[in-house]
Amino acid sequence: MLKKLWLVFAQAVTILLALLFTFATLRPEWLPQPLAPERAPLSLPAPAPDSRGEPVANAPPAARDVANGRLAPILSYSEAARRATAAVVNIYTMKAGRAAQEHPLFGDPLFRRYFGDQLGERPQTNSLGSGVIVSADGYVLTNHHVVDGADEIEVLLADGSKARARVVGTDPETDLAVLRIDMSDLPAIAFGNAETARVGDVVLAVGNPFGVGQTVTMGIISAVGRTQLGINTFENFIQTDAAINPGNSGGALVDTEGRLLGINTAIYSRSGGSLGIGFAIPTSTARQVMDQIVATGSVTRGYIGVEPQDVTPELAEAFRLPRKDGAIIAGVMRNGPADRAGVKVGDILVQVDGEPVANTATMLNVIARLEPGSTARFRFVRDGKSVELPIRIGKRPRPGTPRE
Repeated sequence: MLKKLWLVFAQAVTILLALLFTFATLRPEWLPQPLAPERAPLSLPAPAPDSRGEPVANAPPAARDVANGRLAPILSYSEAARRATAAVVNIYTMKAGRAAQEHPLFGDPLFRRYFGDQLGERPQTNSLGSGVIVSADGYVLTNHHVVDGADEIEVLLADGSKARARVVGTDPETDLAVLRIDMSDLPAIAFGNAETARVGDVVLAVGNPFGVGQTVTMGIISAVGRTQLGINTFENFIQTDAAINPGNSGGALVDTEGRLLGINTAIYSRSGGSLGIGFAIPTSTARQVMDQIVATGSVTRGYIGVEPQDVTPELAEAFRLPRKDGAIIAGVMRNGPADRAGVKVGDILVQVDGEPVANTATMLNVIARLEPGSTARFRFVRDGKSVELPIRIGKRPRPGTPRE
């Protein structure tokens, strides 16, 4: 009898399990949903208090959620875009048409009779450019290549108003330029801290791609501190995958609070369109250059008159160099600051005033920050021995300036 009851029980359980499996596979909605266990709140740091030691009252929603122990998803960046777009302008440049005058037949009277009036003085207009209003009294930051050689510059603001602009100064070696428009109470952008930007941070790119009008694109920071790209002499780029196209040059790269992190400058592209590799000049560089241009009209940098080359592992092995970092002095300008101090070809620069030199990019940036006329101590490795030389810093000539 007991054996029969056990057999009936086993058969009933088997049938029940079969039915549950069938329903779970074909009709899961007929089954009751299991209750999910309640998650413990995320343990995240609260936002920093203000100077009185109290929480910031106007902290953004995401920060308040962090303070409450949870992280809320950001569903829109419209507020950041609103703040940034008001300060981003479109830049239109005009160059006088000189191509016909440079034609080898333009001096011929017969050629000028038939073609001179049509081709000699026609203006050529370029409209692919952007800029960022950096002060309420009319200073605009953009790229040097946007305004290079322009005879006339017109700025179109986000509210539709237009103004003529003049060039305050440019710096071809960082590809930056400062313009001035005669307007006041302008919506200047707030500067962010590019030094704290991290790979993975969300950023927005604002500009005028292909001249279609102001456009906002979104991406992340792909890398920081990009150098040796061959774009500028002094490089320290923020790399982003936010779509940057021709016409975005000079526009703003901003964080999710609408604060300026960089000036969009270049893209890597084989087709002319965005491939998700764009570069922006960080605000740390842009602000330093801008302040000098506004104060003096130009940028002054230190200079010692050498031609550097990176110490690569291959060079270190081939020439049996004692170290794999630093910058090899491949050339010394005659009667330049380095030549007068006794620097020789083949020396390896490893320190400037105690600051390590890892490569040529570091060397250029360190020397550029030195005050012309001051004296700095340079440490070299020569024939395997450490040599320290005091060098009186010269003034770096502008690109294209003849050197004696």
